[in-house]
Amino acid sequence: VQLVESGGGSVQAGRSLRLSCIASGDIESSDCMGWFRQAPGKEREAMAAIYTGRGYTNYADSVKGRFTISQDNAKNTVYLQMNSLKPEDTAMYYCAASTMTPCRVEVGPRWNYWGQGTQVTVS
Repeated sequence: VQLVESGGGSVQAGRSLRLSCIASGDIESSDCMGWFRQAPGKEREAMAAIYTGRGYTNYADSVKGRFTISQDNAKNTVYLQMNSLKPEDTAMYYCAASTMTPCRVEVGPRWNYWGQGTQVTVS
């Protein structure tokens, strides 16, 4: 499975960004997709996860209500819509895929595949 993120950039506080993660390869079994971020000097943080088979989602409390994870199965793409961005949202954002059941928003070894990341900077 290969994952490629895009959509990052530099924005002012209060604005929005939408990140995309395109999956390719043997993706049928990796039906749990997640978004993570890591700021310099900080641990990786799980933000949202989606079970692509049914569209079930779950979120970390830190982003609930501001960030939305969604999917377009026809395009093998998972999105992260980020609204009301804050300077503390500045980080490298990664998507990941897993076969885990249930699909949970969590860090740890159960995420099998990772993208290369896309930088988000909020000022």
